[in-house]
Amino acid sequence: MAGCGRLRPDERRPECPRHVVRPSIRSHRPGAGRGATAPGLSRKLGGGWRIVPAAGSPTRNRSRRAAPPVLVRQVRNGIEESVHRGDIVEVDVNGRMLRGLGDPDHVANLRSCVKPFGLVALIEAGGIEAFELEPPELAIMASSHSGEDLHVRTLQGVYRRVGVSQSLLACGAEKMPLDELTAARLARDGEKASPVRHMCSGQHSVFLLLCKLRGWDPMGYWLEEHPAQVAYRTVVAQAFGTTVSKLKLGIDGCGIPTYAFSLREIARAYAFLADPAAVAGADSRSSMAAGLTIVRDAMLANPEMVGGTRDRIDTSVMKALPGRVVAKGGMEALRGLAILAGPRGNGAKAPASGMAIKIEDGDGFDRGTWAATVEALSQAGVLSGQALRVLGRYHRPAETDPHGRVTAEAMPAFELAPLAELIR
Repeated sequence: MAGCGRLRPDERRPECPRHVVRPSIRSHRPGAGRGATAPGLSRKLGGGWRIVPAAGSPTRNRSRRAAPPVLVRQVRNGIEESVHRGDIVEVDVNGRMLRGLGDPDHVANLRSCVKPFGLVALIEAGGIEAFELEPPELAIMASSHSGEDLHVRTLQGVYRRVGVSQSLLACGAEKMPLDELTAARLARDGEKASPVRHMCSGQHSVFLLLCKLRGWDPMGYWLEEHPAQVAYRTVVAQAFGTTVSKLKLGIDGCGIPTYAFSLREIARAYAFLADPAAVAGADSRSSMAAGLTIVRDAMLANPEMVGGTRDRIDTSVMKALPGRVVAKGGMEALRGLAILAGPRGNGAKAPASGMAIKIEDGDGFDRGTWAATVEALSQAGVLSGQALRVLGRYHRPAETDPHGRVTAEAMPAFELAPLAELIR
């Protein structure tokens, strides 16, 4: 299976084992009595909170966890046909929990959610100056793009200027491009998709440019031991406040290493992306703040490079909330949201935060991920009014029959618990 985007409706997603760390926080019940404690939580000495097993949760068999709460229901003719369960976490730049539902310590593979952070390796190496990289070119290197012509032109322009051959790309081209109209045109014209149309070709370009800049042999750049991968994961570890030796490595669908973190850690990293300057000088992350600011601003200014021109929720969210949110999804229904400082629902300005959303079943049709993302931003007070209406098709994704009639809808079915509810 290819790396980091969405499946087409006719594809099946294979089952894969889950790395489970903690039992889940059960569904938030608004209005609980003051003395109540949210199931799955207890107070911790010195403040904060920790997860404890909910009643009936398995505590010995770590290969399973209690079912996470339902986030989205698929409804047809008033009858629930299926549900999408998952976990949502929002934290500030220091990792303080703001709101959430489910298990914040559930571990997920980053997949494409790593891309904004890994790009800093090229920036810190002097890649912008050496190769005269422009913001749209940086944005596509942090993207899971749709493989449209504008994406291909942008990357090929970089290759020509830098002197790198696109034949070195090792991301493959299976089931690419993501954009259905582009794929149909290529098929009609008898043109075989090349790796440059793969959604991860921008990320793979980072490795090729690092090789060019440092004089490394690009052969095998996708392997864990290659110096380009070492440089990349060094900044990833720094962005997540850990060390390279502690990283949990796997292999992504496009062939390069991927890294696993808890949803709380992913949300914290995205809060850092939202406001890199907020990290104090004593924090190990502070030295990469300047580079991460460049990445953030490039993505905000070029949302169609991050996703595409059609049916890409990351692009649509960033266009509906210009300059306010960086959205980046990864395969198996993970999404990171970097929410910049600004007014929330009550009009008061709130500091930057990060949110991580994970749909348990992988959500091959995207409907659960779409609905949960828009609803979570709405409940966090970031999305309302006209912007919420613009994203309506993602908020309640509808199925239609051949005659255009709506036959079913995916409907959000959760309420995020603010910290005050979680720990009281």
